[in-house]
Amino acid sequence: MSEELQLHMSDASETMEKALSHLEAELVKIRAGRANPQMFDGITVEYYGSPTGISQVANISVADARTLTIQPWEKNMLQPIERSIIAANLGVNPQNDGSIIRIFLPPLTEERRREIVKRVQNEGEHSKIAIRNIRRDAIEQVKKMQKNGLSEDIATDAEKEIQEMTNKFIALIEKQLAAKEKEIMSV
Repeated sequence: MSEELQLHMSDASETMEKALSHLEAELVKIRAGRANPQMFDGITVEYYGSPTGISQVANISVADARTLTIQPWEKNMLQPIERSIIAANLGVNPQNDGSIIRIFLPPLTEERRREIVKRVQNEGEHSKIAIRNIRRDAIEQVKKMQKNGLSEDIATDAEKEIQEMTNKFIALIEKQLAAKEKEIMSV
């Protein structure tokens, strides 16, 4: 295989890897019944005029299986953190006692678990679409190279390899989704 073709193949593989990593990051944010400080990763709070992640202005810890505590390093950050959590619409209600914010995670009902599983499936579908788009782009590159003189046999082999790579990543996505669904549905 030519060096250029190898470069396109490794590019496609790296991009698929990034899509899988993105899915993993999104799945971590989805609550599965247990308290997890990472559910606040995407939430920012206004800190002296600039948006800053909650974990950078406060200490987030797990008190027990369904309780998180957020202790800001500065007392004046209690209100902005509380407002940011409410605005993020995580389905939790922060309780501010003047020095610490407690978040009690309600037990998940069967209906709520099913909604969360649908959300997980939706995230998985977005990742699969991203993988398929990467495959399409890689195959288009191979076809362009074939028009510019790449032999038909090498192009066919490259397309098969791209399809195998796609199948591997889609299987990994399925595995991730199944594990998360099992985690959510277990009571």
